[in-house]
Amino acid sequence: LVLSLHSINLAMELNLHRPLCFFDLETTGTDICKDRIVEISIFKVYPNENKESRTWLVNPERPIPAECVAVHGITNEKVA
Repeated sequence: LVLSLHSINLAMELNLHRPLCFFDLETTGTDICKDRIVEISIFKVYPNENKESRTWLVNPERPIPAECVAVHGITNEKVA
């Protein structure tokens, strides 16, 4: 999950009363019927300005196309 410091600061200006989560998925392509998730990331901002992030790699159980690896950098070896 890539968030610039500027976008994080904008979230802080929201005057949060509850935590706010941002989700990011990386996949094997753009076809929702046949492509699979290879990475799940969550970035959580708390009202007190604390931040937390978690990222999980997911084995898509199929080869990741080279054009997708070129976009997100996640290789078959990383998810094996």
